[in-house]
Amino acid sequence: MLFSPGWRAPVRQGEVLAVFTLGLLLGGVLSAAVAWLLSGLAAPLPSSARAMAIVVVAALGAAREFGLVRIPLPQNARQIPQDVLQIRLRRGTLQFGFELGTGVRTYVSASSPYVLALGLLLSHQGPAASLLVGAAFGAGRALSAALTYLARDPARDAAVSLRMPWIKSATALSTLAALALLLAPGTDRLG
Repeated sequence: MLFSPGWRAPVRQGEVLAVFTLGLLLGGVLSAAVAWLLSGLAAPLPSSARAMAIVVVAALGAAREFGLVRIPLPQNARQIPQDVLQIRLRRGTLQFGFELGTGVRTYVSASSPYVLALGLLLSHQGPAASLLVGAAFGAGRALSAALTYLARDPARDAAVSLRMPWIKSATALSTLAALALLLAPGTDRLG
């Protein structure tokens, strides 16, 4: 459990959420920085080839979410140990958030973050745009924890899990549509 056990705990729940969010943001920014550094390898490819590859990756991601193709996603089968949060709550929470924010220490079941990462890698955006995307990824992961904290509803997780397949599919489809429109023939968005 991420949050402390109530008002008598030595660390307030809001503080735990803030430290966790900081970790998520730092992890997302680090992953985006790595993607930006590696994107230089794609720069020599013609922009039309990079744009086509991005749309193909997005289409595969959408097809995976709708169950049309089975593509295993890269994952680290280990979970972050619970003792990370139990030994030193603030430091452990920061570490836990950072590892979740990078997206490489835990399993991410949705295709969209992988499409986003490959899109960053292939599009070879500037460092500012890449770092903003990483921060947005971390903020998106933090939003889930913040909504759980603010809802204070024990049935919230069950309700969200029922809607998750629909949300993942809608996200994948809208990502594909947006990329197809942005990278349509005749537009040179990749520079």
